Amino acid sequence: MSDKFFFMGRKTPKPKHESYGFNTKRIQKAGTNQNPLSLTVVSDERKSEIEAILEQHGLLANIEVNAEGVENIAELDGILNKPVTIRFEKTPSRNEPCPCGSGKKYKKCCG
Repeated sequence: MSDKFFFMGRKTPKPKHESYGFNTKRIQKAGTNQNPLSLTVVSDERKSEIEAILEQHGLLANIEVNAEGVENIAELDGILNKPVTIRFEKTPSRNEPCPCGSGKKYKKCCG
C-alpha cells in the first residue's frame, strides 16, 4: 500500500515484522526441559525402544504407558522426519561442456 503524497512522508504506519509471518513469541523448542514431548505407548518394551531413540537424538519426553489406548508418537515422528528441501542442479548454459562427459558443448550434445 503506497501513500498518495510521498513528499509528506509515510501516512500509514509501517507494518510490524510479525505481520510478515515471523513468530516473535515462539515457545521453547519441543523435546527440551522446558517443553518435553508427550508420548503414549502401549507396552513397557515399546517405552524402552522410544527412550533409546530419544537418547540417541538428545530429546526429552514424558512417556505414558497405556495398554488399552492407541500409541501416539506423532510429536517424535515430526521432529525426526523433518522435510528436506529438494535442490535441482542448474542446467548448463549453451557454451559450457556437457555434463554427460562427452567433451562437446552442451548446445551440440544434449541441449
